Amino acid sequence: MRTADPILTADRDRRARPAPASRSSDVVPAVPQVVILAAGMGTRLGRKLPKPLTPLMDGRSIMQQQLDGVRAVFGDAVSVTAVVGYRAKAVMRAQPDLLFAFNPDFASTNTSQSLLRALRSSPAGGVLWMNGDVVFDPAVLDHAASLLQADQSFVCVDTSTVADEEVKYTLDADGCIDALSKTVVGGLGEAVGINYVSSVDKPVLVEHLAACAAQDYFERGMETAILAAGLRFRPLDISRFPAVEVDFEADLERANAMLSSSRARLHPVPDGAL
Repeated sequence: MRTADPILTADRDRRARPAPASRSSDVVPAVPQVVILAAGMGTRLGRKLPKPLTPLMDGRSIMQQQLDGVRAVFGDAVSVTAVVGYRAKAVMRAQPDLLFAFNPDFASTNTSQSLLRALRSSPAGGVLWMNGDVVFDPAVLDHAASLLQADQSFVCVDTSTVADEEVKYTLDADGCIDALSKTVVGGLGEAVGINYVSSVDKPVLVEHLAACAAQDYFERGMETAILAAGLRFRPLDISRFPAVEVDFEADLERANAMLSSSRARLHPVPDGAL
């Protein structure tokens, strides 16, 4: 196991990786640092395991599905840090080839503090981060290629839905995010939990995350950095790609249905097999 804090090291897991995702553009994505926020207790899903280790219908965990997608797009050498807390050793045993940052206050803090720890321990450069409960098509990352190449901060958004309990957003006159929270009125869509902060913007975001209350989501730090420091996060519409944030059992069913549909497209049933 390796850690960003640091702890221990081990050889890379040699499991076979899936074939690279098909490109949605001719732009080859820059290889960012990647952070997975996996410290929470996942009480709403009601499982004993940390939510990122929840098994999916194809036998992988949520985190493994994320990692397979990240490596399919950016390559096996991509640097991935998982922020752990609740049952940290279980996550570390499951993914011993990752870097780790530890949030000892996982039971009393929210994602703002987990992301803060990851960004503070990260080397220079932009960081792509995601919630540890998002099951998504790897094409989402390929779709971000031009923004990653430009080192442009962005928020992946789904414009097809605006649920009351989800993080919503609005835009300013230049088409950048100007409000980002669960309480946004007149939201244009939902943030899906996959975001990027550029190398230039990262120190400012760290400053604003540090000023967040313990129970704030990281979106609060982003929002105050936008309002007070003029940070510019572009919305990246990923509505045409499947992505499910797993909070409840119904979300897990949707994620499994998504995977089942993807497998059917990749592996059609032969004639006469049914």
